[in-house]
Amino acid sequence: MKTAERVRLELPLVLPEIDDPNDPCIDRLIGLLEGRPGVEHVHMKTLENAQPVLCLHYDPAVINVSRLRDLVRAIGARLTEQFAHYIGRTPVPLHARSARVFADRLRRTSGVLEAEVSPSGAIRIEYERSAITQRELEEQIRSLGAALANDASPAEKLTESTAATEQPTHGRHQHEHDNHAGHGHKHDEKEGKAHAHEDRDGHAGHAHSHGGIFGEHTELIFAVLAGVFVLAGWLVDRSESAPDWVSLALYIGAYLCGGFFTAKEAIENIRERRFEIDTLMLVAAVGAAALGKWAEGGLLLFLFSLGHSLEHFAMGRARRAIEALAELAPEKALVKRGDGTEEVAVETLKPGDVVLVKPNERLPADGVVVKGTSSVNQAPVTGESVPVDKVAVKDGQAAIAAFDRVDASNRVFAGTINGAGAIEVMVARLASQSTMARVVQMVAEAEAQRSPTQQFTDKFERIFVPVVLALVALLMLAFLVVDESFSDSFYRAMAVLVAASPCALAISVPSAVLSGVARAGRSGVLVKGGGPLENLGSLSSIAFDKTGTLTEGRPKLTDVTTAGGVSEAELLSVVVAVESHSDHPLATALVEGGRQRLQAGGQVVQAEDVRSITGRGVQAMVDGEKTYIAKPVFFSEMDGMKMPPELIDANDSLVKSGRTTMVVRKGDRFLGVIGVMDTPRPAATAVMAQLRELGIERLVMISGDNQQVADAVARTVGLTEAKGDLMPEQKVETIKALRERHGKVAMVGDGVNDAPAMANATVGIAMGAAGSDVALEAADVALMGDDLSQLPFAVGLSRRTRRVIKQNLWVSLGVVAVLIPATSFGLNIGTAVLFHEGSTLLVVINALRLLAYPGTPKASEGQEPAARAGKDADISVATKSPEPPKVSS
Repeated sequence: MKTAERVRLELPLVLPEIDDPNDPCIDRLIGLLEGRPGVEHVHMKTLENAQPVLCLHYDPAVINVSRLRDLVRAIGARLTEQFAHYIGRTPVPLHARSARVFADRLRRTSGVLEAEVSPSGAIRIEYERSAITQRELEEQIRSLGAALANDASPAEKLTESTAATEQPTHGRHQHEHDNHAGHGHKHDEKEGKAHAHEDRDGHAGHAHSHGGIFGEHTELIFAVLAGVFVLAGWLVDRSESAPDWVSLALYIGAYLCGGFFTAKEAIENIRERRFEIDTLMLVAAVGAAALGKWAEGGLLLFLFSLGHSLEHFAMGRARRAIEALAELAPEKALVKRGDGTEEVAVETLKPGDVVLVKPNERLPADGVVVKGTSSVNQAPVTGESVPVDKVAVKDGQAAIAAFDRVDASNRVFAGTINGAGAIEVMVARLASQSTMARVVQMVAEAEAQRSPTQQFTDKFERIFVPVVLALVALLMLAFLVVDESFSDSFYRAMAVLVAASPCALAISVPSAVLSGVARAGRSGVLVKGGGPLENLGSLSSIAFDKTGTLTEGRPKLTDVTTAGGVSEAELLSVVVAVESHSDHPLATALVEGGRQRLQAGGQVVQAEDVRSITGRGVQAMVDGEKTYIAKPVFFSEMDGMKMPPELIDANDSLVKSGRTTMVVRKGDRFLGVIGVMDTPRPAATAVMAQLRELGIERLVMISGDNQQVADAVARTVGLTEAKGDLMPEQKVETIKALRERHGKVAMVGDGVNDAPAMANATVGIAMGAAGSDVALEAADVALMGDDLSQLPFAVGLSRRTRRVIKQNLWVSLGVVAVLIPATSFGLNIGTAVLFHEGSTLLVVINALRLLAYPGTPKASEGQEPAARAGKDADISVATKSPEPPKVSS
């Protein structure tokens, strides 16, 4: 039998158009993967046809095929088409133990590489196409008793995702990938091969919940009936108003109602040669009946079945919170056909179709506005609390071809809500490929991911249950060495059996993780599973990219210093006249900033014969005089153009403050120096303060800009350290060094240029992931909106989730630790059951509190950062004063 803990998979990547194993693209790919947690080894192989293949050895308990596929696709390569990805959902939630048994059965299916089943009903499978087809896999799942809801809501639809549908960009190269089958080899660390077994019998645990005589609530009704029978039997016993057989019959009724589903699950577990909690409870109830303790046995089964039912309710609650995402997009759309419109199903929309969206309607597809203006509520996708103004784009076809680079004012998403204006939208993506659809799919995958703590509790249970059975066996023999009857020893053993059953432990972690993932998704934060959620909640270091993350990503004119009595208006008029002939980003910033400062128009001048000076600046004729706008170094290189001392001092001052400077000379006069800077986001300072209060000790910026610019931005926003002059590969090395020195570290970037650094961080966090395939694929956590203030919410929620998980573990293990000795020394079964089931309900309710976690308020100018930071953060840490950034070269 292969288990997720022991299997290693050698997973090839086919790169058809790369002939040289030393190709820089391959080096980049290896660099992206080698530092990733869970990736054990990355190396090149050459097939018989001389095709270079990249092989990955990884630990499925830490990282799965789906995540590897996302990381690889984020930089333009893809996995061989031999491996497919399969997501489904059971019609109702499962119990934690049933989900685990179901996943084990799927893993034993020939061709299945990985399988995870969540208590909320999410199913995630990685399989080998050559060994099993999609139809066979479906049939196998149905035969195990968890029929997939293919005709249900979009959240429940089964989707198959492979890299074959992608047309990725690989750096500057475009590689069209052939349909080469890779050579995947499964290795068992112990025996050198994997064991695959067919298992087409049996039923998934608790698929009965939707098929019982009372429908979905059958188990709950049976539990209530068991309680009624127990109470009625106890009252008859107490009043002695009827023969003894009446109370006995009522207790037997309680056994039948309360034990039906428990017995069914226990039988399934025995078939699987597993001894789970259900088996222990059933043995204890039968033992109580054998001793004539029918009331206590009936109470045990009543409370246990009631706990199971409420566990179902909790998982259903978390599941509904996640499925609500899928219900946001409308089912119909109005498509323009000639001069009229036609209502069609959203699934039939194709890129290039133009749909009409009326006021206050939900948008049916991802696309760009081609006519009309409006404001759109994007909170369902990005979490933004303020509607975003939308205007029409000039060229719709060009815009949808580069959808992820389109300005936010032109781009819209399926599931968002139109404001007061009617707009026409050109569809950019199929319904199945929309940002909302991908988020729903990724959240479904995240549901099925087991967190590190959940993996620990699963291992603990596998060891703990046999130990308990051995202890119970010894206690049953206690009458041989202690002066008591066999019935007393047997009763004590049954009480210990009840006390030692770790029901609360089984549900404590998955309920918290599901609630945390659901709460994050509701606020536009996509967390890809329990692993990133727990890791983000425990780290103390976060690294940030500068451009577009801490800064606006657009240079702005920040400083104008004149020389020799020249007016600012004269200087800016010359700058605007010359730079308006250039499309360089700096020129655009100078023109926009200059016009804003001139306002009334200033002097009207004309520039002619504008020429670029490569690497230095630009020259032109203005009012018949040769004019230069260039870097200061240009004038030191030219004879007779030495800058005056006061202008040199002004330039040096601007450079030290992190500005990019240019000097303006007209004729034989220096007009002055101008400074340009990519300005920090308005929310950045407040966000850093919030992160400090949440316990993040190291806030590090890594940037390709010069060290002076990096230090200036770091001082402005309150970072603890700034590292400049870094090439992309040096950013990766910096992240690895931070991990070695400080343990876990998160990397925040845009998910495109920063993909390798994000992949090597413990947690990669992408900003502005809505509409960006690369950002969604490269990140462990995606902030759907281009809003840095979502980061403290994500960190705060992760910390709260981790705290809830710890609380649940202490409660579940603590109750077991107290009850085992208590029952050994005489505590009766009834009291043990009350504490046992009470702890289960307590951990479930504690986990559901995460669904009500408050969002972090947006940082706004003029508000004190410290006051904002602690408002909703659920913390009691004193505010730390910002430390000056450390200068690093």
